[in-house]
Formats: sequence, structure tokens, C-alpha cells
Amino acid sequence: MIYLNLFFGFLKVGCFAFGGAYAAIPLIRDTVLSYGWLSDEMLTYMIAVSESTPGPIMVNLATYVGTSQAGVIGALIATFAVVLPSFIIILLVTAILSKAIKNKYVQAVLRGVKPCMIGIILATGCWMIAKNLFSVPFSAFDINALVITVILAVLYFGLNQKMKKSISPMMLIIISAVLGMAGYAF
Repeated sequence: MIYLNLFFGFLKVGCFAFGGAYAAIPLIRDTVLSYGWLSDEMLTYMIAVSESTPGPIMVNLATYVGTSQAGVIGALIATFAVVLPSFIIILLVTAILSKAIKNKYVQAVLRGVKPCMIGIILATGCWMIAKNLFSVPFSAFDINALVITVILAVLYFGLNQKMKKSISPMMLIIISAVLGMAGYAF
């Protein structure tokens, strides 16, 4: 039964994960929490780990959840299920892309989907910031998390404004790790 749950759970994530993994985080969250595969806190950690490792977040999460729930076979099933819809869609899209992309209705749909994806990504980012600022769901405020978030935001947006150059995501990960260890030491 676990194999079917992994397959259909991650197939659903793969089918409705438009806009990339960040936009799919709410769907991934609902899926893994509804099946009880991960806790909310563990999911937050896994998103951070998945972002820092090579490969798409959804694939990394599917592989991890599959492994933790049903071993190697579970990992293969969950990973296959999450990539199957994208694989099929890409095959279909490449077959009709040259004609469809020029269609004004297709362009209108794409222009309408873009703000929706930006909103979902923004909402997910705000949720993750709020989740990190409060230790237990909205009870104990974590000042270290606030300081780290502010420092990273100032670095990211400050460098973009002052130097017209963006700081690399890898450098942000390294800085946040150092700040996290420094905050833990105090």
C-alpha cells in the first residue's frame, strides 16, 4: 500500500507543480503532511537541504521521502512518479511548440500564469520566514532567525542595489550556515 501511496502522492505533485519547485512547495507540504511522511519542521529542513544539493527540489524530496518510507524501491517509485508528468508534458509540448507558442491565446495564458506563480512563490517564502521566526507554531519568537534573515536580506538586496550585482545562492547558503552556527554558539 505504501508504494501506491508514494506513487499517487508524488504523481499528484508532479502533475500540478507548475512554475517550478518553489511554487510546488505548498502542494508538496500538503501531500507529505497528509500522509504523515514528514513533520512540518522536518519538511522545512528537507527543503533547505534539497536546495543546497544538486538537482530539483521535488526530485530530492521525493527520493528522500520514498527512501525513508519504503527503502530504495520507495525512492525509485516516488522519484519516477514526480518526474513522469513533466516527461510526458515535455514530449507533447516539443511536438507542438513551434506552432502553439505563436498563438495569441497561448501567449495570453502564459501571461496570466506568470503573476500567479510569483504570488505562490512569494507566499511560500513568507510562510518559510514566519515558520523560522517562531520555534513552536507561533509561540516562541526566535531572535537569531530574525537577525539571520535580516542580514541575508540586506546582503542580497543591498548588493543588488549598490553594485548592480547579485550575490550567488551558494554564497548565501554559506553565509547563512556560518551565521546559524554563530547564533547557536551564543
